[in-house]
This record gives sequence, structure tokens and C-alpha cells, in this order.
Amino acid sequence: MNRYEEFLSRLLKGEIILIDGGTGTEVERRGVPQLKNAWNAGGALTHPEIIKGIHSDFIKEGAKIIISNTFATCKHLMKDADCLDDFELVNRRSVELAIEARNDLNKDNVLVAGGISHWSFTNKLPSLIDLEEGASEQAIIMKDAGADLILLEMMIDIQRMLSVLKGVKNSNLPIWVGLSCEPDEKGVMRLLSGQKDLVDSSPNLRVGETLEEAILSLKDQNIPLINIMHTDVEYIDECLDIVKHNWNGLVGVYAHSGDDIQMEWTFDKVISPKDYLNYCKKWIKKGINIIGGCCGTGPEHIKHLKENLF
Repeated sequence: MNRYEEFLSRLLKGEIILIDGGTGTEVERRGVPQLKNAWNAGGALTHPEIIKGIHSDFIKEGAKIIISNTFATCKHLMKDADCLDDFELVNRRSVELAIEARNDLNKDNVLVAGGISHWSFTNKLPSLIDLEEGASEQAIIMKDAGADLILLEMMIDIQRMLSVLKGVKNSNLPIWVGLSCEPDEKGVMRLLSGQKDLVDSSPNLRVGETLEEAILSLKDQNIPLINIMHTDVEYIDECLDIVKHNWNGLVGVYAHSGDDIQMEWTFDKVISPKDYLNYCKKWIKKGINIIGGCCGTGPEHIKHLKENLF
């Protein structure tokens, strides 16, 4: 039984496992310069010790799953940042740094997930075919670097999610899917519409499909676990109710707190570790299997969860 299979067995037996916090915003918090149109994508090449230190801190505070700093290293974002030549290297090094952090701490039982998104900070969205091919290449790079699984993050459009998923399957690694949500004006929980300003110029991006529709689209995709992630803490309860009625597989939560203003996170508005713990206790009662944090949450949040939940 390999590392991932051992984790899956524990989850299926009902164990709750702690994932890390918001690596990307922690990179920003620690002063790594951003890439234009690609957020914190370059950290593995320009500030590798900071990136590895973040992974180490999350592991030290109790995280058993850490995600590579690759949310913004997909092929179209690296192209938008005029760093396409670094695509292979930055994805490989990002995974390697997470593995090095695990190895340095002698925590061989920690899973390293390669995070992949379809997000864009511009209106230069790739075609579905290009998106699929880029995701395939990215996932294979991650597999070769040693990733234990692939974690799709901030899936906000069903068609594009399925294109990424199709490409990632070429790696033959296990795949978990992360959906990001918010309610519309009628209170219906929909996939995050944070790119609404791109819709007019990007007809291939369909914003606002319901969470229920997204879950149903994954039912025949051999996905063992769905995460509700990068979703504000106040919306998680309703999301979990929808998941419960439409999904028989494993479920994880890593919510965000705060917001970004012109690509800078509002850390002064991030929920306290104590208050985040109180939310997590409610989510655990709904039967989730994975718990952690997304943007805004840091090692201190994971530490508080570890000390008070396990």
C-alpha cells in the first residue's frame, strides 16, 4: 500500500485528516514579489527557501496534506506572465520543495498534492483543447517530480473543469476536485463568479453554474473526494448541505477568509484561529473527511485546529 492508498484507507474508515492552510497568501505575507498576471507563481524559482519554509511550518503545526505552490503556474498563466519558458521548471521545483520540506522533517506520511487551477487573471483564456493539453503536461511534470496526487483548485466553470480533469487523468495520479462557491442574489449557491468581468470578452467562460450541477457533472469521473475550498466561511454550511444531497464520496473543506484588493490580500480581515475553529467544529458534524484552510489562513490556524480537534 503506497502513501496515498494508506491515506484513502484512513479516510474511508472515518478518520478526519488535516490539510494545510493558504500557501499562496502565505507566500504573499512573507514578502515574495508577485508575477504580473500570475500572482505568486514564481516563488519556487526566486525564493525557494521561503516556499519550503511555508510547507515546513504547516507540517510542523499538524498538516498531513500539503499542496504545492502551483495555483498560478498553469500554462496559460505562465504565458500571460511572459514566463512560459519556466513552465516545466517552476512546476517541478514547486512540488520538489514540498517534498523536501516533508523529507527534512522526517514526515514520510505527509501527502504532497500538486495543485492545478484553470483560473486567469486576464481575459486571455485558452481554448478548451489548449487547457486540456496544458493540464496534462502540468500533471505529468508533477507526477515525475514526486506528487502523490493532483488537487484541482478553484474550479468555477463546469466545461473548463472537465477539460482540466480530462487532461490531468493522463498522469494516472489520484485526483481530488475543489469547487469554489458563493450565493447569487436569490441565495442559490453557485460556482464562484469572481471572473464576471471577463464574461463579455470570454464567451467560453460560463459563470454562475450551480454547485449542484457541478457535483452532478463529477459523478461518473472516478473522483473519490470533492473539496469545498476558497469559499467564504459563512457559505460553507449551505455548500455542505448541497454536497450531502448530491454526493456519496468523501468531502473536504478548506475555506478562505479576507479578500484581495488589486492582487493584495486583506490580512487584517482574516478570521481568528479561534473563530475558524468554531466553524470547523460545525462542519465536522456534517461528516467531512478533510479539514484545513485556504487564502488568508496560516500556520497559526492549522496549529489551533490540531490542538483542539485531534
